[in-house]
Amino acid sequence: MDLSQLRQQIDTIDRQIVDLYEKRMDVSRQVAEYKIETGKKVFDKQREQEKIAGVKALTHNDFNSHGVEELFEQIMSMSRKLQYQLLAAHGSEGRLPFIGVDELETECARVVYQGAEGSYSQAAMRKFFGENKLCNDTCGHEAGDVALQTLVHTIRKYIRKADMIIRYGGDEFLLIMPDVSEEVFVEKLQKIQRKIHSVHMSQYGQMQLSISIGGVMMGDESVEQAVRRADKLMYQAKTQKNMVVTEEDAIDGDHRIERSKIKQQLLIVDDSEINREILAEMLKDDYRILQASNGEEGISMLQEHENDIALVLLDILMPGLNGFDVLNLMNLNHWIEDIPVIIISSENSSDYVRKAYELGASDYVNRPFDAKTVYQRVYNIIKLYAKQKRLLSLVKDQIYENEKNNQMMIRILSHIVEFRNGESGKHVLHINVLTGLLLEKLAHISDKYYISGDEQYLITTASALHDIGKIGIDEKILNKPGRLTKEEFEIMKQHTVIGEDMLKHLEFYQDEELVRYAREICRWHHERYDGRGYPDGLKGDEIPIAAQVVSLADVYDALTSERVYKSAYSHDVAMEMILNGECGQFNPLLLECLKQIAGEIRFSLEVAEE
Repeated sequence: MDLSQLRQQIDTIDRQIVDLYEKRMDVSRQVAEYKIETGKKVFDKQREQEKIAGVKALTHNDFNSHGVEELFEQIMSMSRKLQYQLLAAHGSEGRLPFIGVDELETECARVVYQGAEGSYSQAAMRKFFGENKLCNDTCGHEAGDVALQTLVHTIRKYIRKADMIIRYGGDEFLLIMPDVSEEVFVEKLQKIQRKIHSVHMSQYGQMQLSISIGGVMMGDESVEQAVRRADKLMYQAKTQKNMVVTEEDAIDGDHRIERSKIKQQLLIVDDSEINREILAEMLKDDYRILQASNGEEGISMLQEHENDIALVLLDILMPGLNGFDVLNLMNLNHWIEDIPVIIISSENSSDYVRKAYELGASDYVNRPFDAKTVYQRVYNIIKLYAKQKRLLSLVKDQIYENEKNNQMMIRILSHIVEFRNGESGKHVLHINVLTGLLLEKLAHISDKYYISGDEQYLITTASALHDIGKIGIDEKILNKPGRLTKEEFEIMKQHTVIGEDMLKHLEFYQDEELVRYAREICRWHHERYDGRGYPDGLKGDEIPIAAQVVSLADVYDALTSERVYKSAYSHDVAMEMILNGECGQFNPLLLECLKQIAGEIRFSLEVAEE
């Protein structure tokens, strides 16, 4: 059977499932109506039993008389079998063996129906979350597909045939486990979390799967209500990463944590005690609550709990610091970037609303308010910010890993040159540290050379390649223990030109800023401010500032390090020699920077070497 035939069969089966949808929903509606009625407690026990019996009889007679139940089971069985065949035969081209989001309502109808039939007493619901979008963005869609398949296959190894795994959006899944005890349920959660986290996708470098799980036991409620509860727990798990959270506690690997300790914390700032208590009462079941009776107290709590506040509920009209003052201070301290604010105020003028949004408020709610609406807005905004923080954290980790790998490769290459040159293996590290210190101080004391943080990083990284041209110099000259002859020194000076030529003839990356800085540094790091350097005799600011900074760092480290032709000078002697012009003339501004960082140099080098 080829791929197209398998897909046609699956499409046919899917249409049959849809045809059954309306009949099943009729049953689920009757069950829902019954639950609403019993919720009002208007029936006595006898009438309640009669109602249950009536619904059971209706569902049993309707479905069994038409053979729909047996047909449905056959169709679902065939669908799963075909999907497995397709996946096994065609790998990532096949449909993943889990239920798509479009089929969720059909499956939920099935669960509700089975609940009414009494085929199980409870269902366990758990919601999973993974970072598939980030995986797609950083490693490609093929890696994302493989990650999803690996996730689902791993889960399926530890669940039963009766359990259903449903794709509930791009990165989220829903697992429904009928007729399972709470103890077994929690054990399954732990096992799935551990097994998935132990999977390494070696074909995509260091990629490792992690999963955040929220799990609930479904009682006398609809599937939708149970999913909503599981969703809240899942987002609590996401704030800690790779954790299982149930309604009783949180599980991190083999460690149990009281769930109240991982609840997110809200800060309510309002001068009215009644207003604060109303909000606290609405939110206390799912959040830890801090209260501040005025703006000053609110700012104090933000300072104390800055990293532990998920959201601020803020009044506008307060004595002392009002709500706008608090927002201004949150902007000044950059708290607003990480802590969302919902304004809750009786003031509803358009000027107030506009100003609140301009100052960074995420939402504006007028009093009097609907409690459910406020709760949902709080939940939605925290959920959104949690996802943004998680994605930012993952992106930062990815960037850091890439930068670390790039620096590692540059340092390995530089170390090879140093090894051939007989220099200390710490020379490149020292140049890197000194260049960074000088650039940071230069940016602080003067705006003559505008060097952004990104440019400082690039120049510091490129400094590692300053002597790469020495790879083209004869070893006998490089490692000569005595003074070089005039001819030998002329050959040695060529390492500046050789280094630039090596980088200039790279087939790729010529437009990259890193390569441009590296070329400047290679060629001109032996130029001097008075024009007496080499190879081109540049003077003053004809020498690019990147080369000027690395030149000063190189001279300092050469003086304070042992070489085959000399012993190391002390820090104080080296500083005196440089400032007295014994090593050539340098930019006076850079000499001032060197004097200001003199007290930091030795400590910074020791820390870097550790």
